[in-house]
Amino acid sequence: MRRRDTALAVLVALLWGTNFVAIRTGLDSVPPLLFLAVRFVVVCVPAVFLVRRPALPWRDLALIGLFTSLGQFALLYLSLHLGMPPGLSSLVLQAQVLLTVVIAAFWLRERPSVGQRAGVALGGAGLVTIAVGRGLSAPLLPLVVLVLAAVSWAVGNVLTRRAGTLTGRGAGLGVTVWSGLVVPVPALALSLVFEGPAAIGTALGHLHWQALASTAYTAYLSSLVGYGIWNTLLGRYPVAKVTPFAMLVPVFGMGAAAVAFGERPRGLELAGGLVLLAGVAVAVLRLRSGTEGMPAPAMGQQRPVVTAVAGRPAAPAPDSTLVAVDVEPPAGPPGEAADLVQLAPTTPGCR
Repeated sequence: MRRRDTALAVLVALLWGTNFVAIRTGLDSVPPLLFLAVRFVVVCVPAVFLVRRPALPWRDLALIGLFTSLGQFALLYLSLHLGMPPGLSSLVLQAQVLLTVVIAAFWLRERPSVGQRAGVALGGAGLVTIAVGRGLSAPLLPLVVLVLAAVSWAVGNVLTRRAGTLTGRGAGLGVTVWSGLVVPVPALALSLVFEGPAAIGTALGHLHWQALASTAYTAYLSSLVGYGIWNTLLGRYPVAKVTPFAMLVPVFGMGAAAVAFGERPRGLELAGGLVLLAGVAVAVLRLRSGTEGMPAPAMGQQRPVVTAVAGRPAAPAPDSTLVAVDVEPPAGPPGEAADLVQLAPTTPGCR
């Protein structure tokens, strides 16, 4: 990759990693479900008037938004609200990469490769280690809620894979924006039921600048700018050259949490997180040998490698292999990131 594009890929990982800290900052003054509703209003308006709607039935867009955006982020915000550390959250949410492989294997009958199976096993061991570490000194409920957020994200990834929605340049961002329309009304309704009109009125009537800055960061920088750059890079380079930069997301996330909140994971939590991240690396980076050496496309042709990033799906190709690669949180979104990566066509040794 050119130096400029390498710097852009690192910038995206930085935006997505620090997004966890931005969310946690906003939750100090705004209830989680209300904060979620406000964020997606900002994401979708005015973008919905500027970004073309993807060529998908409304039902598919609604299902993708339900799991990738509403389910994932409602649970992520609730987990952080309950006390899950943001830095550790950026690590644990990487489990959606491995969960996508498992769900796709049962639902879509996708056959995972040996590397993917090994990665899932490593990741499972890492999650158990984190749970043991958390259980020794803190309630397990926030961790359980965060894992459910990863499950919701993984289901959304499989839905986008099944729909095959990446139908042209910019379609990925279109899925993010248009599926995000599903979020504000249900999130506000849930906020009214569980957080109450009084809490909503107090939060909206006394908005702190931190909440406004957090909303702008998560909506504009993390979601729209981050995914816009990521999609551009995926259009220029093979997937194997771009997706490894997503492994920097928890590095930046934990670093930002350490600076902002003095967060220091306990020994078992850190060890489990490293094992989980190793599982993700095994599942993702083993694909590199199968994609390197692929010829560049001729002028006017698309590369044979396409990706769905953070709930933005890739059109299925014959004999393709599905893997999951995390990026940010979504709204896009890490908060807003698993990516379904397809290799098309598959080369010997990729399965």
